[in-house]
Amino acid sequence: MSRMKKILIGLAVLLGCWLVGSLVFVWWIGAWGLLFPSDAYETTPPEIAEDFGVGSDLRFLVFSKTNSFRHSEGILAAHELFDEIAERRNWAVFHSENSALFDAENLARFDVVVFANASGNLASDDQDSALQAWLENGGGWVGIHAAGDSSHAEWTWYVDSLIGGNFIGHIMGPQTQEARVVVEDRNHPVTRGLPAEFRHKEEWYSWDRSARAAGFDVLLSVDESSYEPWIRGFGAEQDIRMTDHPIVWKRCLDRGRAIYSTMGHWGAAYETENYAQLLENAVDWASGATGSDCGPAAGSQ
Repeated sequence: MSRMKKILIGLAVLLGCWLVGSLVFVWWIGAWGLLFPSDAYETTPPEIAEDFGVGSDLRFLVFSKTNSFRHSEGILAAHELFDEIAERRNWAVFHSENSALFDAENLARFDVVVFANASGNLASDDQDSALQAWLENGGGWVGIHAAGDSSHAEWTWYVDSLIGGNFIGHIMGPQTQEARVVVEDRNHPVTRGLPAEFRHKEEWYSWDRSARAAGFDVLLSVDESSYEPWIRGFGAEQDIRMTDHPIVWKRCLDRGRAIYSTMGHWGAAYETENYAQLLENAVDWASGATGSDCGPAAGSQ
């Protein structure tokens, strides 16, 4: 074998190892679905025990399907937190990544659906319509972090009715920063037990407009002067300041209730007292159990 041929074979092996290593890295950090997004949806729902929720005070679905970026750490931590809350509060929780649950019969078994870092085009048009109808007729929705990113753009009702703006990016360089969070409405059931302000480390999101300007009720905001709201990398810098920067907001949709929180990228967020309390309050409020600012929940007389 000639020396040149050996060199070419060696380079091919190195290139192959680099390619495989790069793909493994992309998968490991959760970016596989970001580079190769999917429109896949399920048609057969998972089995739910007939006695699910019997004797429970609240029934909720934690939905963490990812057809785009997968926040594996945040998803796992959210599942653990909601399991702990459910056991303590006598709530029934069901975890799934199966969009076939979005039909009238299955959704009727839940008071609240939580999008725990769910990302991408997750369901068929009929499934989207079923979730929308269930929510508008008294269901409750809680969105966490990636539930508000740009991967949901194809479903315009979702963006307009639950998020209120178009996602433009999150901080980079550094990606995680501690910032001052301000509780704007301390009298709302969702903010019960929270201090007037607190510090929180997060991958802060920005949108092209404030949820306040889109007509949502803002519960918490972040002080942009307390962190560096830029995307920095590869010698470039993008300013993603919003001036008015809500991070938790809610809305009544006919008889339904919806609340979104930008926080929750890292698992550590769910271990903080303030964020764990906020999410527990959010599910409680979305169910219709607390507060009178929206119409009656599904099944109410």
